[in-house]
Amino acid sequence: METPKLPKRIVRCMTLEESVRLLIESSSSSTRDNCIITIFLNCALRLSELAALNVEQVDSDVLTVIGKGNKERKIYMTPAVKKALSKWLLNRQSMNVDTNALFISRNHQRLTTRSVQNVVKKHIVASGINPDGLSTHKLRHTSATLMYGHVDIRSLQQILGHESIATTEIYTHVDDNQLHAAVNANPLAMMFN
Repeated sequence: METPKLPKRIVRCMTLEESVRLLIESSSSSTRDNCIITIFLNCALRLSELAALNVEQVDSDVLTVIGKGNKERKIYMTPAVKKALSKWLLNRQSMNVDTNALFISRNHQRLTTRSVQNVVKKHIVASGINPDGLSTHKLRHTSATLMYGHVDIRSLQQILGHESIATTEIYTHVDDNQLHAAVNANPLAMMFN
């Protein structure tokens, strides 16, 4: 017996304009918070991956991330991530910290995943974006969606740390403008009788 197909829901992710607003708002608040949001929106990390980052996983151009199944992957940092990280690391160095955790709380302990979620939610609300349906995972989703039009799906699969390309396809949304451009990219599109 076949089960009926359930309709696919359109998953909410942030627009480019909302992402920029969030980055601007967080930059006026805290170097740590801005760095967290910048990494989410540029590197598409999972919440657990970001919370588990240690200082030694930051290289000059690369973040070494331990993902699902304890698999290691390297993510090249964008100029925005490098700048946000250098500001945060400079600030972090001025604190007396005994942990190697990259992101720390006021108590100088590793930020928990719940704390990271609270940081993100606080800045979403402060930037005037409707928080309904938005989460740290939606920042990952937003990052993947924004990259999708500019990179091939195999590269995106590597960045996201997915085993299967089918999983990566969940993160890809094609808007009407992209569909219109794709059809018009056909070399026969301008052939008239």
